[in-house]
Amino acid sequence: MASVPSLASTLQQQLADALTAALPDAGTADPLLRRSDRADFQANGILALAKKLKGNPRELAGQVTAALPAGELIQDIEVSGPGFLNITLADKAIVETLAARAADPEGRLGVPVDAAAGTTVIDYAQPNVAKEMHVGHLRSAVIGDAMVRILEFTGESVVRRHHIGDWGTQFGMLIQYLIEHPGALTHEGDAADGEAAMSTLNRVYKASRALFDSDEDFKARSRDRVVALQAGDPETLELWQGFVDESKIYFHSVFDKLDMEIRDADIVGESGYNDMLEETCRILEETGVAVRSEGALCVFFDDVLGPDGNKVPLIVKKTNGGYGYAATDLSAIRNRVQELKADTLLYVVDARQSLHFRMVFETARRAGWLNEDVQAVQLAFGTVLGKDGKPFKTREGETVRLEDLLDEAVERATAVVREKAEKVGLSEDEIVENGRYVGVGAVKYADLSTSAVRDYKFDLDQMVSLHGDTSVYLQYAYARIRSILRKAGDAVPAAHPELALAPAERALGLHLDQFGEVLSEVASGYEPHKLAAYLYQLASHLTTFYDQCQVLSPDNAPEVVENRLFLVELTARTLHQGMALLGIRTPERL
Repeated sequence: MASVPSLASTLQQQLADALTAALPDAGTADPLLRRSDRADFQANGILALAKKLKGNPRELAGQVTAALPAGELIQDIEVSGPGFLNITLADKAIVETLAARAADPEGRLGVPVDAAAGTTVIDYAQPNVAKEMHVGHLRSAVIGDAMVRILEFTGESVVRRHHIGDWGTQFGMLIQYLIEHPGALTHEGDAADGEAAMSTLNRVYKASRALFDSDEDFKARSRDRVVALQAGDPETLELWQGFVDESKIYFHSVFDKLDMEIRDADIVGESGYNDMLEETCRILEETGVAVRSEGALCVFFDDVLGPDGNKVPLIVKKTNGGYGYAATDLSAIRNRVQELKADTLLYVVDARQSLHFRMVFETARRAGWLNEDVQAVQLAFGTVLGKDGKPFKTREGETVRLEDLLDEAVERATAVVREKAEKVGLSEDEIVENGRYVGVGAVKYADLSTSAVRDYKFDLDQMVSLHGDTSVYLQYAYARIRSILRKAGDAVPAAHPELALAPAERALGLHLDQFGEVLSEVASGYEPHKLAAYLYQLASHLTTFYDQCQVLSPDNAPEVVENRLFLVELTARTLHQGMALLGIRTPERL
């Protein structure tokens, strides 16, 4: 594996070794290295050591400086203020490190794979059978997909799980209606048409609901049908499977619009744990984790109280013998830990469900299914808001359908692409394809560039803007580099470590070198917005570089042209890889 240590990590190690050599009484010491606007890096750790050793910090800083190894990493080091070390790296070291990243034979830009990584089950993109997906489903899908990509890239073994809503009382109503109205599920047109499938399901659902609400006999028959479903009656299960299959056609059509892959094998809904529910309840009751309260099986918590001051329980089994969501969620944990051998369970779920999952995780911990070796984490996300700062709705006050939202984003983006198309020479097919990539990318990036737990405003005008922190800005930065490389003629990208770097070249190079460290931080903290921020900063450094350092100028020596082509090509590769990890395409021409 051709991993390349970052300049910062190499410098950190050299400083730590120098601290130990110069100050053996200090033991293991952290140089507290960080980026600085006074130099490339600043080390502040000597101040704490001086206080600990009762020494003069500037004198100690001088001893540490003298203990640093002679080499080609550091160009200049200055003792500043009360003992700070301001460190400037050598241009040669920057270029050589970037050249090693570019030469990575596996195309990973020198980013290491964590050999100690384990198995993570990610629960994300959880639509409901027989119901249309709406804007509320967007964040779980987009954030979850990005985390799958990022964790897999950094070495984690990832198991995807889409915990779809495919079980419960409404299916008794739907199935009974189908039995009494055979052929109602048949829809016109292409059998693989997702919108047609959902249109049919919506029609059946509305008709069955109207009958359920108006006909007591039908309501009773529907409730009996729920019992038959839970008992595994063959006819009932066959009809239920029809609903699920029709819904999957629709799910795949929506996720295809989102440019996301959803595999049937990863769709394990509430029904997938039905056979485990009774055993889960039995284990919880026998171990004393759950207790009977007013006929229901409950788990109580000292810190979860209602408005009346009484403890609010997690209901695992209802008084009437039905199972709550908690029973399914706990059974899923058992399956994921015991059968899938997960080390981490990551739930990409709305922040408004945080209390439920806190109670579920604590229950699983008490039962021994979660422990020091197996953790469960909720990657909680906020709400998508309209421009008015309120939950995003249509003008009629209805929840926005996800398909409509994506279609409008693609339409807006296609118009933006078309404005530039003649200048670039795009064909109509390229305009349509790029419009899709830009539109879907704009929606994803707006979501991912915001810290997940925060709400964000859905503003398509801003999302498809060429200016500011948008995916379009990053996509155009990539396309601009590809254009330069096409115009380079016989000149080829080549690193020249012997050349002195201009300030904009240094800034771009140092930022490129941080890619692997940023990915490690994003993966460990489940924070994809930090990758989005890194990529935006990279594009901003590139803009400054363009302004200050002409790449293909005839006034440049051939080696300067080659070195600058090398820098922009590596920038393009980093942008392409980073955007791909966010699930966003980077068209070659825009």
